[in-house]
Amino acid sequence: MDALLSDTTVRTVVCCGSGGVGKTTTAAALGLRAAALGRQAVVITVDPARRLAQSMGLSELDNTPRPVELPASFVSPGGSLHAMMLDMKRTFDEIVEAHADPERAQQILANPFYQSLSASFTGTQEYMAMEKLGQLREEGDWDLIIVDTPPSRSALDFLDAPERLGRFLDGKLIRVLAAPARTGAFRLLGAGVGMLTGVLSKVVGAQVLADVQSFVSSFDAVFGGFQERAERTYRRLQDPGTAFLVVAVPESDAVREAAFFVERLAADRMPLAGLVMNRTHGTEAEDLSAGESMAACAELEGQGGHPLAAAALRLHARAADLRDREAGLRRRLASAHPDVPVAEVPARTRDVHDLAALREVGAALGGGPPGV
Repeated sequence: MDALLSDTTVRTVVCCGSGGVGKTTTAAALGLRAAALGRQAVVITVDPARRLAQSMGLSELDNTPRPVELPASFVSPGGSLHAMMLDMKRTFDEIVEAHADPERAQQILANPFYQSLSASFTGTQEYMAMEKLGQLREEGDWDLIIVDTPPSRSALDFLDAPERLGRFLDGKLIRVLAAPARTGAFRLLGAGVGMLTGVLSKVVGAQVLADVQSFVSSFDAVFGGFQERAERTYRRLQDPGTAFLVVAVPESDAVREAAFFVERLAADRMPLAGLVMNRTHGTEAEDLSAGESMAACAELEGQGGHPLAAAALRLHARAADLRDREAGLRRRLASAHPDVPVAEVPARTRDVHDLAALREVGAALGGGPPGV
């Protein structure tokens, strides 16, 4: 992992995986580790729990990168760390404001259909994460951008979002709905469109239909081909300067999802750098199996003495059983994908809630001491 973070040709690291596997913590720890290696890093999180702000000692995060104050021992010369929380509606608004004259931008921003689309349309959050990534790369203030992707059950949600949103905004239905708002539309398309919009007006309401027509008329004039923007965003993910990390935990469902992510990234020719296995478990006596521990426990209990030793052996047996089950899951994943490097992060007794804990996670990822 340190080799990846030290490689200056790598400009973007994308942490992906299913929900609850520690993507946010991983992204933050990688950002802190990168600063310790001398990189100027910024972390984009889309996690609504806002754990990133708390762990970095920030009172809040918003759509603008904020500097993270790091102790001198946590950062190398030239290194720095910023963090931001993606506001998908604000990012969408920024795109409108950047590409429209003030009057047209105000019309779009005030449109009820746009307000609903920008706040809740499926895929908007994922797409705006990539838009924000593009903005930060163009600004050039950071040489490494780390993206914490939205929690999802499938890689399809993240990888397909740009195309899905672009296809929707350029889709035939939207253009048919907008037809009456365009000059001469009825003469060009005939009475069939009028009949369709009449039916839709009764179904969704005349005002809603009017809002859609007004939105598309203004929006189309500003963007033209939204699909082209979506395709450019998708190509950015395939750029050699991008590295994907699949994050998982050693549980059956999470490992199954991780395997799917790996396969989907390969199918789409996305640059997969490796897999992070969070919250792994071990034991203090690695050579003592669960069976041996339980046998010794039974012998002690049969003798009627050493209750504390017997209890300790029973606890060890449970820990060893968990360790062995996790090892079996990791072996199956490694067998199916032998060329994917894996970094393991041991389970912690406490949640990651400050910079010191993030530093320890980064050290586990990098395979070296916290101070690098």
